[in-house]
Amino acid sequence: MTLKEQLRLTVNLSTPAILAQLSMIIMQYIDAAMVGSLGADDSAAIGLVSSSTWLLGGLLSAAAMGFTVQVAHHIGANDSNSARSVLRQSLISCLIFSLSLAILGSAISTPLPLWLGGNEAICGKATTYFLILALCLPFLQIEFLAGGMLRSSGNMKVPGMLNILMCVLDVAFNFFFIFPTRDVNVAGLQLHIPGFGLGVTGAATGTVLAELVTCLLMLYFLLARSRDLKLIRTKGSYKPTKQCLRRAYRISLPIGLQHIMMSGAYIATTAIVAPLGNIALAANIFAVTAESLCYMPGYGIGEAATTLVGQSTGAARKDLMKRFATITVLMGVVTMTVMGVMMYFGAELMMSVMSPVQEIVDLGAECLRIEAWAEPLYATAIVSYGVMVGAGDTFMPCIINLGSMWIVRITLAILLASTMGLIGVWIAMCIELCVRGTLFLIRLTSGRWIKKTSIINN
Repeated sequence: MTLKEQLRLTVNLSTPAILAQLSMIIMQYIDAAMVGSLGADDSAAIGLVSSSTWLLGGLLSAAAMGFTVQVAHHIGANDSNSARSVLRQSLISCLIFSLSLAILGSAISTPLPLWLGGNEAICGKATTYFLILALCLPFLQIEFLAGGMLRSSGNMKVPGMLNILMCVLDVAFNFFFIFPTRDVNVAGLQLHIPGFGLGVTGAATGTVLAELVTCLLMLYFLLARSRDLKLIRTKGSYKPTKQCLRRAYRISLPIGLQHIMMSGAYIATTAIVAPLGNIALAANIFAVTAESLCYMPGYGIGEAATTLVGQSTGAARKDLMKRFATITVLMGVVTMTVMGVMMYFGAELMMSVMSPVQEIVDLGAECLRIEAWAEPLYATAIVSYGVMVGAGDTFMPCIINLGSMWIVRITLAILLASTMGLIGVWIAMCIELCVRGTLFLIRLTSGRWIKKTSIINN
């Protein structure tokens, strides 16, 4: 492949993933604005358990990754039969895993808000929100797995479009489930809009219904329409084999442990912020949502990097692995730098969309302007991680992420929160992301991640 062809392929794979990630952030914006209009307590209730829901989602993603990376390698080696075999085994394995996680999440839903330091005004709502999301984890698991399999085969468009659809459905469902029946004036017309008026519970209900629809559609395109992976009218065993599970374990374990420890750090950050009051807690979660508008395009490019490097690994083309790594990381840095500049100057506007409370807007905007300085190196960390996962190198990236988060961010947050409040927490976050990006850049340029490319044969 010429450089021009490599650039075109990278852009073609990245664009749908970026659009999908952006659509998800827009959905979160609208969700936050809908719930935020109900008051600071409702926003704080969701914010209190958000880091815990991220933990569960991260574990589902890690389980799916153990199989999708294998499929990318097999497709890169032009071995569709082996790719389909891994897909069959992954469906059973991931379903069992997600059911177990749903049971665990349901069991801890009541004490969790208390563990996180929530006050009486928000604990009940937080419990209900978390319980609904936990019960529906199998839907989210299959959506992650099916989307990852399609991307591993090089199909970024269908998962991207379906993720956009999920966002639209989430907003539509929330519109009816969050608010009560009401009259709305649209262009001079008085419309009678029915609603359930469930508030925070309605936000969770809308989300899981959107996930269910997307899960079913994603499965259809994977099992019936995918050129490389469709299972309709093909024969094969769905019983997980020791060899496939061992490979999945080697890939997923470091990623899963990383998600546990990283989400644990986010939970610890929430526990640091919660005593600062509901205003600080709401400002924190809204600022995190606003910042995600900047870094989610990086995750979209990181997904493309995992696919490109994964297939290059399966084809035993180390030259392409290096080239795609360079292209995707540079693309991520440029994209997130531009987004960081926009976030710096538009911080107050971004916050005002989500909350009518001026104290929340002012505090969150100040946090965003601090974080904007970290976006270039944050991009380096995100996309480099995608590159290394595609190559099957997951252990050292896990160590980098965990060491940076727990040693740098949490330590600094504890020290600075006592004197600077929420601003100190975000200064700690900015410093940590710069450290993490620097460490990933060092590993990427050293080339050591390329040695971890024998995942299929071991």
